[in-house]
Amino acid sequence: MALRTGDHGQAATNGLKEKVLTLDTMNPCVRKVEYAVRGPIVLRALELEQELRQGVKKPFTEVIRANIGDAQAMGQTPITFLRQVLALCVHPDLLNSPDFPDDAKRRAERILQACGGHSLGAYSISSGTQLIREDVARYIERRDGGIPADPNNIFLSTGASDAIVTLLKLLVAGEGRTRTGVLIPIPQYPLYSAALAELSAVQVDYYLDEERAWALDVAELRRALLQARDHCRPRALCIINPGNPTGQVQTRECIEAVIRFAFEEGLFLLADEVYQDNVYAEGSQFHSFKKVLTEMGPPYAARQELASFHSVSKGYMGECGFRGGYVELVNMDAAVQQQMQKLRSVRLCPPTPGQVLLDVAVSPPAPSDPSFAQFQAEKRAVLAELAAKAKLTEQVFNETPGIRCNPVQGAMYSFPRVQLPPRAVQRAQELGLAPDMFFCLRLLEETGICVVPGSGFGQREGTYHFRMTILPPMEKLRPLLETLSQFHAKFTREYS
Repeated sequence: MALRTGDHGQAATNGLKEKVLTLDTMNPCVRKVEYAVRGPIVLRALELEQELRQGVKKPFTEVIRANIGDAQAMGQTPITFLRQVLALCVHPDLLNSPDFPDDAKRRAERILQACGGHSLGAYSISSGTQLIREDVARYIERRDGGIPADPNNIFLSTGASDAIVTLLKLLVAGEGRTRTGVLIPIPQYPLYSAALAELSAVQVDYYLDEERAWALDVAELRRALLQARDHCRPRALCIINPGNPTGQVQTRECIEAVIRFAFEEGLFLLADEVYQDNVYAEGSQFHSFKKVLTEMGPPYAARQELASFHSVSKGYMGECGFRGGYVELVNMDAAVQQQMQKLRSVRLCPPTPGQVLLDVAVSPPAPSDPSFAQFQAEKRAVLAELAAKAKLTEQVFNETPGIRCNPVQGAMYSFPRVQLPPRAVQRAQELGLAPDMFFCLRLLEETGICVVPGSGFGQREGTYHFRMTILPPMEKLRPLLETLSQFHAKFTREYS
């Protein structure tokens, strides 16, 4: 029976009123978003930690979260000079303290002079503090061997992720077969698939070549592009270099080939370069897309559109929680860049503490500064330990039957391939799980080791992987690797 107008209030009083926002009425694009790095397996890890705190007996004493590139959560010590400058900016009364070196004080005073009201608590302009953008431009110029950078083409951001999503928002347009497609590597960092799902854009997968240490092949880019043009309009190509989750470092020749391909096919280039300080393998070297593009000369240098991203979350800094990053735009249409400025202004400004840390990272102590020696020693120690852990991870996995791991040339992760017995695959399917998710859940429940299944990053059909960060301290990493290898042997016996 239909309710009379006056009855609606009574129905609400009786608890009959339906909620306005339900799974059926919410934005369907948000429902499609998945982010494996903090997905179901991590939620289970949190539950296990809670159970351990409550005294529940487990076959392990702690959960080791090797699922995410969170350096300081894994025990990495913050770089002293970064934190000193930040502390002085947050609490300027410390400028009178004898406990801080003079160069840290000078740096903090310089930054505070550029802040509204000389306070870090004031909003900055939406693109980020002008002084800091100028320092970022000088950093890029030094990194790229003197190629100039314009601070007006640099936007500071809430970590690199924020800037990446902003660029994707600008790129996505059209409906049906004209809807924007974005080429992303498989395996990929799930930010890209999640953002494209939220924006209702079309994800266009291109596969990295596992047999050639996750190399990028232009023929594979062309295959993906041609197939995609049947159902969408590809407009952008994303490259992650060094790779996440795969750890490969692109050669200069590969970058040149990618730039030529993007130019010929009319694609906007997105270069995710947040791991540019994390290169370990002998013979590997980071080359920025901006530098290679500029040195290629005409017609590419003046016309190929590029956005490149960097962050203080990775590298030797590991300052994930402060959310500092930037994007540099190259050859972007001036009117579109104004639209980007408008879009950034809606978010007011990036966090100012993250801006401070970014400033110190891009303009570290000079050789004549009192903090130089300590800064260099701490930076070298972090990177040397990461290099040693990358080598150890590859070595232990490749000594394990049924696990194969490509060299971890850079970044912070290994992405080993695991052989799973057919009975394990069948059991996973019965449980409605991806086979590598089943493996990773069992690993977590029996050992306390939390890694992310390869299915959360994408992989070729019939192959199984997991992503594991190399960040745990060495005294925990070796036993972790050995425990994981022993578990794989036990799991294989159980389902053989």
